Amino acid sequence: MAAAGGGAWALWWRGLTRGRAAARCAGSGAGGASLLRSPGQLPEMANRGPSYGLSREVQEKIEQKYDLELENKLVDWIIVQSGEKIEHPPPGRQNFQKWLMDGTLLCKLINSLHPKGKEPIPKISESKMAFKQMEQISQFLKAAEIYGVRTTDIFQTVDLWEGKDMAAVQRTLMSLGSLAVTKDDGCYRGDPSWFHRKAQQNRRGFSEEQLRRGQSVIGLQMGSNKGASQSGMTGYGMPRQIM
Repeated sequence: MAAAGGGAWALWWRGLTRGRAAARCAGSGAGGASLLRSPGQLPEMANRGPSYGLSREVQEKIEQKYDLELENKLVDWIIVQSGEKIEHPPPGRQNFQKWLMDGTLLCKLINSLHPKGKEPIPKISESKMAFKQMEQISQFLKAAEIYGVRTTDIFQTVDLWEGKDMAAVQRTLMSLGSLAVTKDDGCYRGDPSWFHRKAQQNRRGFSEEQLRRGQSVIGLQMGSNKGASQSGMTGYGMPRQIM
């Protein structure tokens, strides 16, 4: 009886394990295909959305700085300054980005601000390759900095290429236009009122004699002793005389 009982128990356990194996195979046919994947086959990646370095809230604040009116003025200036028949892009931040992102117009713009034969970017490529276009944007940024645009006003290549901060692109172009108007070297084309003139340095020269005389003058910030006298003063410790 013990042997018969043991054999029945073994048959029951074998049937149970076979049932579980069959259930696993059936599940792998619908959603568990990974169980039947060959050893050399790579697992499928999850379908994830694009990831950004900046949070959505910060990105929205950056996009709010973009000025549509300024965009129209910059487009007009780039077309006039380049001196070529360039199609006016549709309004909007994304259209402005696509219009500039290959770097061709930016290179033509910075070249037009120099006399003929002294262009900082002698060769401009119209290649569709991404690294060539990003290289041209970098060449423009370097030439703009040499032209006089402050480093703090220079945008990063990804700001334009990926559209991360088009307001920074506008800031760079505004600074470039202001410099061109301020230099007044005959290379600027367009309405001078589009940009404000930057304050220029006004150095003063003084002779040695003027510098020596200045050392004996008491500055007004230190006060003045003109017209001072000891008239009416009483000695130390004596009461004040009231007339």
